[in-house]
Amino acid sequence: MRRRRFTAALAALSLTAVDMSLAAASTMSQPEVRSRLEDMTWSELRQRIDGGATTVLVPIGGTEQNGPHMVLGKHNVRVRELAARIAQQLGTVVVAPVIAYVPEGAIDPPTAHMRYPGTISITDAAFEAVLESAARSFRQHGFRDIVFLGDHGGYQKQQERVAARLSRQWAAATPGCRVHALTEYYRATQTEVVEMMKSRGFRAEEIGSHAGLADTAMAMAVDPSLVRADQLAAAAQGGDHAGVYGDPRRATAELGQAAIDRIVELSVAAIRERTRRR
Repeated sequence: MRRRRFTAALAALSLTAVDMSLAAASTMSQPEVRSRLEDMTWSELRQRIDGGATTVLVPIGGTEQNGPHMVLGKHNVRVRELAARIAQQLGTVVVAPVIAYVPEGAIDPPTAHMRYPGTISITDAAFEAVLESAARSFRQHGFRDIVFLGDHGGYQKQQERVAARLSRQWAAATPGCRVHALTEYYRATQTEVVEMMKSRGFRAEEIGSHAGLADTAMAMAVDPSLVRADQLAAAAQGGDHAGVYGDPRRATAELGQAAIDRIVELSVAAIRERTRRR
C-alpha cells in the first residue's frame, strides 16, 4: 500500500515537472516586446516598424536643480518612466532616448535654474535643432507619427514651433507623416494633478510649481532614490532661496502614483486621438 502511494506521488510530481518545463519553454519561445529604441538592434527595430509600430515617443527631460531634496535628473528619470508606461498601454509604439539637454536660462550671467550648480542649459536654437534632426531621422526610418513628450515647462513653445514647422513642410512631400508636441502631457502635470491633490485636501501653495509636493510625490512613485527624505524640512524652510516653490514635506509615493496614473491616462487618450488616420 505504501509503495503504491509512493509511486502515485512520484508520478504526480513528474507530471508537474513536465507541465512546468512546457510552460517555461512556451514563455521562452515568445520574444520579449521591447519599447525602448536604445534596447533594440537595428534589425529588431525595423521589424517593429514593418509590423506597424510607426509612432515614436521622444521623451524630453532636462537637467536642473530641484531643491536640496531631489536629484538634478528628476525630469529625465520621470519622463523616461512615464513614456514607457504610455507605450505599454498603446502597444505599437517605440520610445526614443531621453533628451536631457534643454534650455534652462541664460548661462552668463546666470538666470532661472542656472543660478544653482548642476543645471545644464542650451540655447533655444540648439534645442530646436536637436528636435528637428531627431524628427527627420525618425521620418527617414519609416515612422509616421513623431510625438514630443516634454516634461518641463520651459521649452513647451519651442517644441510646438518645431512640430508645426516640420508637419507643414512634410504635408506634401510625405503625406500622413506628422510631428506632435503633446501639450496634453505637460498640461496634465499642471492642471489635472493640481486639482486632484486639492481634492485630497492639499493647498495650492503646498502643491507648488517646482520641487514642491507634486514634484516630490511623483519622484517618490517613480524611484524613491530620487528624493533625500532627510532634506524635506530644509527644502520647505528654504523656499525660493533653496530652489523650491511649494512644500514637499507631506509627499508620498501613493499620492505620486495617483498623479502619474492620471498623466498616463490623459496622454494615451491624446496620442490615440492625434494619431488616428483620417
